[in-house]
Amino acid sequence: MSRTLDVEGLNRRLEEKSPQQVLEWALSEFHPKISLASSFGAEDMVLTDMLRKINPDARIFALETGRLHQETYDLMDKAQEKYGDFEIFYPDTVRLEEMTRSHGLNLFYKSMALRKLCCEVRKVEPLKRALSDLDAWITGLRRDQASTRVAVQKVEVDALHNGIIKINPLADQTSEDIWKYIRNNNVLYNALHDNGYPSIGCEPCTRAVKPGEDPRAGRWWWEPREASECGLHKK
Repeated sequence: MSRTLDVEGLNRRLEEKSPQQVLEWALSEFHPKISLASSFGAEDMVLTDMLRKINPDARIFALETGRLHQETYDLMDKAQEKYGDFEIFYPDTVRLEEMTRSHGLNLFYKSMALRKLCCEVRKVEPLKRALSDLDAWITGLRRDQASTRVAVQKVEVDALHNGIIKINPLADQTSEDIWKYIRNNNVLYNALHDNGYPSIGCEPCTRAVKPGEDPRAGRWWWEPREASECGLHKK
């Protein structure tokens, strides 16, 4: 699919377009072989609201790692009640059992290699399954979220996942833009956001941030800042 699209030209055309306009283009081009990957963070809830307003049948999936916050599970239930069903993907139980039997339940604190193994089993491999029948996927990546994301484009070729198209409608949006949309549209959001959690992942690997800290400082905070990605968005 990526070979038939002029990605560079599309980015020039879409750079000044609103997130809704990017989503409208994406759905017209790829539906039903396109899905939003939702972690139920603020950005993904904004995209969920936009998507289902454009097309109630737009696909959305989530990765249920087994280690999420209770607040995230509460939001998952409320979101499905409001917006309709999501596809839920779980870790492979055999790999999960082997990993925890060999390294313990809290292996991620022992070394970066073991943390990445946990992310691989709980998130990366389930994502590969979620994307296996798609031509494109949608994410909530924004350029100002982290130093590792400043070059994010609205349309990218995802070489990590067989060259499918990766669409980032919020790439040029700020945190203020996200929260303005949430307030103006009465969008559901994770209660942890009100308690110092701008970025939310698995419960053991996420903490609240202090005033003035980087928004992603609470993710894998015991590791070097430049290492703080789980592998879902590697280049």
